[in-house]
Amino acid sequence: MYIVFEGIDGAGKSTQIQMLKEWLEANGFRVETLVEPTDSEVGKLIRRILQRHDAQTDSVQKTLGLLFAADRMLIMDKLNDESKIILSDRSFISSLAYQEPAEWIEVLNRYAKKPDLLLLLDLDVKKSVARTSGEDTFENEEFLTKVKANYLDLVEKYEHQIIDANNGVNKVSSDIKKAVAPYLGICPDCIR
Repeated sequence: MYIVFEGIDGAGKSTQIQMLKEWLEANGFRVETLVEPTDSEVGKLIRRILQRHDAQTDSVQKTLGLLFAADRMLIMDKLNDESKIILSDRSFISSLAYQEPAEWIEVLNRYAKKPDLLLLLDLDVKKSVARTSGEDTFENEEFLTKVKANYLDLVEKYEHQIIDANNGVNKVSSDIKKAVAPYLGICPDCIR
């Protein structure tokens, strides 16, 4: 199963992926985690570009769209491994939410694997800015408000669950487990 965690910056994706991984392994599942951008050479280049002061210009955004699609292609074999549950911190859906033009981003990611389950960690924009202040040029309310709206529009195309990420870490974790459990034959009412 390929489970993707999406949401604006600071929503708690990394924390929740680790918590879900530990819970799934305790329940006997083999789990692998991925993060986009990856640690490949392409992923390292993406991280450097994201730190640039001009990262939000049209030409840089189009370049990032190309690079994210290339980085994604490098992990396709892992995503097709049916012997494990793959938990991914972001996917092509992030590119659709963050980058423009959407039609072009869709073409670039035509061969990207679609998630079996998309978990959108929905966080208040003001909380996002407070949690991520100063990390890169994308943490401002105006930009993140647009991205959040993009996410809410996009999720309807995929098997998804929207998780309220404004709650405490343990409540969010419990909500995620309850969302994932039915897909794995685990009783959701048995989860604390």
